[in-house]
Amino acid sequence: MTVVIDARFKPGGKEYSFNPGDLTVEPGQGVIVTTPKGPEYAVCTRGNHEVDEATLLSPLRPVVRLATEQDKPRPQAPAREKTPEQRARERQALAKCKEKVAQRGLEMSMVRADISPDGGKILFYFTAENRVDFRELVKDLASTFHARIELRQIGVRDETKMLGGIAICGQPYCCCRFLDKFQPVSIKMAKTQNLSLNPTKISGACGRLMCCLKYEQGAYEDAVKRCPKKESFVETPDGPGTVTDVNYLRERVKVRVENGDEQPKTYYNQEIRVVRSGKGKRPEDYVAPPKEELEALRYIPPEAQRSQDHEPRGSLAEKLEALLADQPKRTPTRRPSRSGGGNSRGHRGGQGGQGRPAEERPAEERAQAPKGGKPRGQGGGQHHRRRRRPPHERHE
Repeated sequence: MTVVIDARFKPGGKEYSFNPGDLTVEPGQGVIVTTPKGPEYAVCTRGNHEVDEATLLSPLRPVVRLATEQDKPRPQAPAREKTPEQRARERQALAKCKEKVAQRGLEMSMVRADISPDGGKILFYFTAENRVDFRELVKDLASTFHARIELRQIGVRDETKMLGGIAICGQPYCCCRFLDKFQPVSIKMAKTQNLSLNPTKISGACGRLMCCLKYEQGAYEDAVKRCPKKESFVETPDGPGTVTDVNYLRERVKVRVENGDEQPKTYYNQEIRVVRSGKGKRPEDYVAPPKEELEALRYIPPEAQRSQDHEPRGSLAEKLEALLADQPKRTPTRRPSRSGGGNSRGHRGGQGGQGRPAEERPAEERAQAPKGGKPRGQGGGQHHRRRRRPPHERHE
């Protein structure tokens, strides 16, 4: 057994094993490691641990030392970030390489070109179905760019990871975000997850089975252990029945209940009690338990239980009616009219009783009232109406 650490050079990149020597490295710490290009900065993803020597790729490069603050890449100038001029040079080199490939009629598809910072080396990535003899192509490219040329064949998954894009789920490709290495995916995983076996629905942009089928397989296997199989004979709160469909993500089961509606009913996995798992005949000696025992299986989720504990909210009209019912009733006061005689307001200087309507006043007061209906005040004299000015005087 050999003690190693795992580290990666960039987020989402591939993990490499290094020999820590006498150093103790914790996950997340920066280290300076030896590479073919010289010492480079990397981040530890897994601390000191033992592995079998047969699983290691030789030679195992050592860790030089722990990184300091000065060794960390600056946020304003990351070590692996390229300038617009470098990217423009790489695009021009890739276009020139495609022209050379078309001239020689080689069956290869160019993907990307990487130029070293000093411009002394150019690395071209390409995909091809078969082996390609590109020795003459390398000579042409070397005489054109006057640099060291290297061509590297990659797979379709690596091509998709380099180019990037948006998957059918609306998120960026998993291989571009967090997958550091590709794992084999089989069609059996799609069957376990109860997915359609249509290749167009379970394949990614690279044409291979989607990577999410692999890292989601563990969650589905755990759900399959808890949920009943299709065609199982089960007991539900509404009676015994047969399972017609299983939703592993929501952990809900559709059951066609006996002596009930033809349409299957949906139940939570907690409400199901399996009598016979999988296909088969109904047990001959089976006797359905009483309704009280089956009703005890019913499960109420916390959200629905909280809504039942509170009183149902009424409409706005009902709230206003209840609010008005609690207020004390008030008799509306009638505002006297400005026009008319006997029912007009009283004299400003008179008593309050003279402001009442004529039919409500005593006979003596009605006899003293003038013919025009205007009551006489006892303290301030007779009320005179204000003279209205002619139209031509109003604008002056």
